[in-house]
Amino acid sequence: MTDFQEQQPQQPYYPPQPPYEPTRPMRAPYEQTRPITTEPGTTVWPSGGHVPPPVDPPLVAAVPAPVPSPRRRAKRGVGLMAAVAIAAAAVGGGAATLVQQLTSDAPVSAAAPVANGTNVSTGTKGTVAGVAEAVSPSIVEISATSGSGKSTGSGVIITSDGEIVTNNHVVSGASSVTVQLSDGKTYRAEVVGTDPDKDLALIKLQGASGLKAATLGDSSKIRVGDEVVAIGSPEGLTGTVTSGIVSALDRDVTVAKDDGGQDQQQGQQQWDPRQGWPFEFGGQQFNGDTGSSKTTYKAIQTDASLNPGNSGGALINMNGEIIGINSAMYSPSSSSGSTAGSVGLGFAIPIDTVKADLDGLRSGGGN
Repeated sequence: MTDFQEQQPQQPYYPPQPPYEPTRPMRAPYEQTRPITTEPGTTVWPSGGHVPPPVDPPLVAAVPAPVPSPRRRAKRGVGLMAAVAIAAAAVGGGAATLVQQLTSDAPVSAAAPVANGTNVSTGTKGTVAGVAEAVSPSIVEISATSGSGKSTGSGVIITSDGEIVTNNHVVSGASSVTVQLSDGKTYRAEVVGTDPDKDLALIKLQGASGLKAATLGDSSKIRVGDEVVAIGSPEGLTGTVTSGIVSALDRDVTVAKDDGGQDQQQGQQQWDPRQGWPFEFGGQQFNGDTGSSKTTYKAIQTDASLNPGNSGGALINMNGEIIGINSAMYSPSSSSGSTAGSVGLGFAIPIDTVKADLDGLRSGGGN
């Protein structure tokens, strides 16, 4: 009979420890080993390949989970950045913005487009509204009174002290001239000089100062098809704005030199003044007979609507420069004798002709 040997309780296994050294701190026998993370996906345990001893669940609950150190998180961020950089190189420059967002706290935003070379708002530049706003203060309504009645036309301010260019036929034979500005102010004016051969006149306001003078352009640079704006006072409607294009250049337009023929034609009722000043083109007469005293000049043709009262007003390019003085328009009549509206056949004296004639007009006549 073999005696049964009582089994002793198994003691836990303690791995051998190095001998105690005063200069080396003793490691606790149950020190929790921790993994060392190197590259993504590789984990090395410092126990030399031994799996760490199991830990009872209560002990796990009692020991808080280790908090990743800032350095370990930074290493992970660097790895992520490297991966994103590789992807950016593969798909192109668009991914570079993502890398910038990951490496910078500042938000990335697209730069707003800026108009190079100017700080001026371009909202109305080159538009009819912009031209009208800029030039209208320089356009006036002219009322001329003579022995035969009263006529209405337009004019363009060319100096701040009140020099105004208009058509000769607007003020020819007038005993008094009154001018109304775009703001409603009225002035008396005197006729300084006239040039019936070019259908031009210069008048001067009495006691005026600080007026807005128009900018005179260069009519030699205009081309057929250029956009233009016309401003004047047709039928007494001050500051009326119309627009169109340059339809033709160098049209030979013939007009009456003075109102002598006009008075005669009015007496014979062969010319209706509501149709506008009579003129000839291509051997044909329009708006009545021009009479025996006439002159011919090269004109700009436009389809911008012109009506009686636009004479002497401005034809303007889209830069706000005066390129012509409106002088004639075709207004057909119906069989009943009533007038029809503008049909888009208007004519203007080129501004280069006006500029060449200014010195003569200021001296009392023309060149």
